[in-house]
This record gives sequence, structure tokens and C-alpha cells, in this order.
Amino acid sequence: MSNVAVMCPAPGRNAVFLPSRVMSVPSPRGARRAQDVRRLRDLLRSALLANRFSDGPLPPETRLMSAYGATRAAVREALAMLRAEGLIERLPGVGTHVMVDPPRTEMDEALGVRRGAMDVYATPPRILDRSTVPAPDTLAAALGVEPGTPVLRLEYVAMNDGLPAGLATNYMVFPEAERLRDTPFHGHWYQLMADAGVVLGVSEFVIDCVAADPESAALLGVPPGAPLLAMEQTIADPTGRVIDVAFVRVRPDRFRFVSRATASHLL
Repeated sequence: MSNVAVMCPAPGRNAVFLPSRVMSVPSPRGARRAQDVRRLRDLLRSALLANRFSDGPLPPETRLMSAYGATRAAVREALAMLRAEGLIERLPGVGTHVMVDPPRTEMDEALGVRRGAMDVYATPPRILDRSTVPAPDTLAAALGVEPGTPVLRLEYVAMNDGLPAGLATNYMVFPEAERLRDTPFHGHWYQLMADAGVVLGVSEFVIDCVAADPESAALLGVPPGAPLLAMEQTIADPTGRVIDVAFVRVRPDRFRFVSRATASHLL
């Protein structure tokens, strides 16, 4: 993982982080300290996931204290929280190092309508199931077919640098499914579709968060109950006909979405 040295700003009135001194609602000292630690954790977490701590350890505690106007205790607690997330590791005599580097993926790339960062998933996925099954009522309604219609179920674990990043279960209608059934699956889902000659027209995500069930946890290498991004995806062909419905679970520490929008002149 590549990293850059961090230039810590000098402390001052305009420092990014300053301990709370005045609040509109009185708060006990312990609550103020917890807020300070949480805010510092968020700032450091954002910086390390944006790859701003690179080519070496994080700055020492004294520099972090100066840069963020924080106490030593707050710095240590914030780093402990990041370590508990598995984002950093602190080694005596070596320093604090970033342990993860999840790819940042633009939303339109994740949806498959533009090529880009999804190509990091060059490691072949671990295929769990590739079989034809009858569509139950609710799935049939989503796909616009009759209940019991045969569909291709393709389930796999997406890999990033040899590590599990996501679990996906896709249900695709025929005749598109016929093309995917025997096509080698070398990288990500959209590459498989392209290799099979299946053209994507419209792609939609509905995203929320769920706790990992025991099977998903085992497949993704996380403890049961760990938070996962949950996505329901619908893919239609260029005519608007739905051809695929997918249920996806993603490790948030190994995949980051970037969403960007431009304000309308009508607003």
C-alpha cells in the first residue's frame, strides 16, 4: 500500500479539531471528552482511508496533538478505536501503520455504467453456486416473469487482492443467462456480462446496512454480527427489460463508494 507523509498544521484558532470548550447545552466533562475523541477518530479515519498517511508510520502522538489541538489521552483513545476497527496497528519501537487500503469506487462504476476502479477485482471470484432454479413469487415479480420460471442463480465471493470483499447472489433470466452459464468468470460481474455479450442498459442499487449472519460472516472473514453493506441491485437491458436481480453483502473496510452530484440550476 502506498502512503504519503502527512504535513501536520500548527495548532491555532483555526485548527481542524479543537476540544469542546463551550456548548449550548451544558455537558459533563466525560461527555465532552467522549465527543472530542469521537470527532478526532472520524478525522483520522477519513485521512487514513483517503491514503494521506503513507510511505511510513502515522505521525507520532505529539504531532497529532499539535495538529488537531487534542490531548494525549484523546489521541491515544482515538487510535485505540481505529486499531479495534482493524484499520491501524501499533507496534512498540516501530510506530503506527495503516493496515487497509480499500479501493475507492465511483458510484457509476459500481453500478457498471462506467469502467474504472471495479477493475481492481482482477482476482477470480470464489464461485459458490451456478445453477438453474425456479423463480419464487417475489423474485419472479421483480424480474417480470411468471413464478416458477427457470433463472440462473450465480453466487460468488468477490475477491480483492486475494481477500474476500463481498458476497453476491445474482438471479438472471434467460436467454441472457444461457450466455453467462458457461462463460469463464475471471474478474468482476460486469466483466463477466461483457465477456458473455450481455449488454447492460440500466443499473440500480438500494443500499442499507445489516449485521452479518453466521454463514456470510464465515465467507467474508468477519465476526457474526459485524456490520455489512447490504445492496439489492436490479439490472435492465437497453430496452428497460429487467434481466438480473442481485443481493449483495460487502465488507465496508474493503470497499468504499464515492457519490458525486452537481447542483441543478433549477434549485
